Amino acid sequence: MNIEPPQMTKHSTSYEVSRGPLTGLRVVEICSTIAGPACTRLLADFGADVIKIESIAGDGVREMGKHVGDVSLYAATILRGKKSVSIDLKSIEGRELAMELIKRADILVENNRPGVMERLGFGYDKLSVVNPGLVMVRISGYGQDGPYADRPGYGAICEAFGGVRHMTGDPDRPPARVALATTDYLTSVYAAFGAVMCIHERSRTGLGQVVDVALYETAFSQMEPYVPAFEKLGFIPKRVGPNLPTMAPNSLYPTADGSWILIAANSNAIYERLVNLMLMPELFTDLRFSSIRSRGLEKNMKELDTIIGNWTRQYEGEPLEDMLLSASVPASRVFTIADIYKDPHFEARDMLVKVPHQTLGHTTQAGVVPKLSRTPGSIKHTGPSIGADTRTVLQDIGLTGEQINALIEKGIVNGA
Repeated sequence: MNIEPPQMTKHSTSYEVSRGPLTGLRVVEICSTIAGPACTRLLADFGADVIKIESIAGDGVREMGKHVGDVSLYAATILRGKKSVSIDLKSIEGRELAMELIKRADILVENNRPGVMERLGFGYDKLSVVNPGLVMVRISGYGQDGPYADRPGYGAICEAFGGVRHMTGDPDRPPARVALATTDYLTSVYAAFGAVMCIHERSRTGLGQVVDVALYETAFSQMEPYVPAFEKLGFIPKRVGPNLPTMAPNSLYPTADGSWILIAANSNAIYERLVNLMLMPELFTDLRFSSIRSRGLEKNMKELDTIIGNWTRQYEGEPLEDMLLSASVPASRVFTIADIYKDPHFEARDMLVKVPHQTLGHTTQAGVVPKLSRTPGSIKHTGPSIGADTRTVLQDIGLTGEQINALIEKGIVNGA
């Protein structure tokens, strides 16, 4: 199938010629599901050569999310820009192949439970002997040590343990979950940041090191303002629904068309602009609402939210948003994915990128973040099928076609 290359804009260059800032770095991924693959996807977006080692059956992420026929739309995006090598790491020969790839790598990313890599013969003590400059990124639920290190942990579990789930939802009902893998994705950013820091440090010493990233610590890092508040004041935060704690007005308000709009009038100047737009300037001098601190008191916050909600429900969402923005009041309708597809800003910023796909023609994927002015990232290609690059990668490390065929016949590797 002949597929036209996607149109690129000022934020990115051609898939073929773009050289991101990580060009030249070799990354091996031994990961499954979300946090690890998302980390290496970030590295691939910015030019790293990522080789994903997955099982003969493939990464479980290929079974997640929505599918078109047998095509995983999630795998098309989270595995983008990578090479897939399918190897049975339970076999001696498979582990030997993986070791050859790791010897040549700058970064190894894994998100297995602590101890798994050691049992496979891939502990850092051994790897650093054959590759002293290797940076090994280890993502797990509870970290590589400590009394809970052996516990299984997904992002949602670690949100509960890290205090985040207690803060999510409305105060009059059980803690809610965000219907997105927020902790996994934040963890992937911490992991990629750690990897790049270690590569920078290696330029001075020539030595690699281990990056130990725990999902619960990622979740807990969002609790930053409450750590000293508990110690000094005994303050235990609670769920506040759509509000921003101690700050008002900053909440969701109803609109006439049954939707919601988020208004954030955090400063006194913005709050004054809001109440003037509402034709209620007296709300600026009312002692209950005249300062940031007084508006942040729970009783006053509820009263003010009621007043604002009664005003917003007179208007439909889009014209109300226009009114607020014209008055320089930060606001946004609550967008669905359908709204995002229609919005000109997402298009202008290359946040909806059409990526060629060998079966579907193309898939639209979330764009590269962040935007770099001189060496921007780009999406090299869609996520490959299982073992799509097995032959090429194994030939690069010296195996002949006959040797690769023999490994395929024995079930050691899976190659297209």
